[in-house]
Amino acid sequence: MNTVATRTARWTPINVASVVLGFAAWWPLGIAAIAYVLWGGSIDDLLRTGFSQLKGVTFPQRSSGNAAFDAYRAATLERLAREQAEFNAFVRRLREARDQEEFDRFMKERKDIFGNDGNPA
Repeated sequence: MNTVATRTARWTPINVASVVLGFAAWWPLGIAAIAYVLWGGSIDDLLRTGFSQLKGVTFPQRSSGNAAFDAYRAATLERLAREQAEFNAFVRRLREARDQEEFDRFMKERKDIFGNDGNPA
């Protein structure tokens, strides 16, 4: 991809909106947004990484005033967190199995082409 295509690909709607809002709020913010985008940054990536960092932050739950409901909510959230961890482990094992199968297929094809001695057959 040439530099012109790279430069124009960075001007996503979020980048344009951030520049416009930056100028509307305070002109140095608009200039900073333009500079950030022109020097290779992407407001989309900046927002995505910011939200992904915030995803791990948990805020304390306030009591609803009903002790039975609070206990139920805590147990449900704990169960959901456990199920999510189990599912993530399952997906990881699934990816590893797929990668292993793909690697085994590659090695078999390579062995068929080159033979056992490493020379083309």
